[in-house]
Amino acid sequence: MLDPELLEILVCPETREPVHLADAALLDRVNEAVALGRLRTKSGEPLKDPIKAGLVRQDGKVLYPVRDDIPVMLIDESISLEALE
Repeated sequence: MLDPELLEILVCPETREPVHLADAALLDRVNEAVALGRLRTKSGEPLKDPIKAGLVRQDGKVLYPVRDDIPVMLIDESISLEALE
């Protein structure tokens, strides 16, 4: 679980928009797309492993994965959620 104080100060490194924790429904949709091979990181790498937690940009278009309770706030590691639509 992320520290609430840390979550308050984290922003998207690309747009500076605030981020919030992804809910279970979104993670289910993301992981379904991962299983189907439909999602890639911004750098173009296909996602192979399920996402257990993530931070969603305020506009809802990008997810930053959280691995071992550490937010990966790298633009190249971000995941476009537009492929879910």
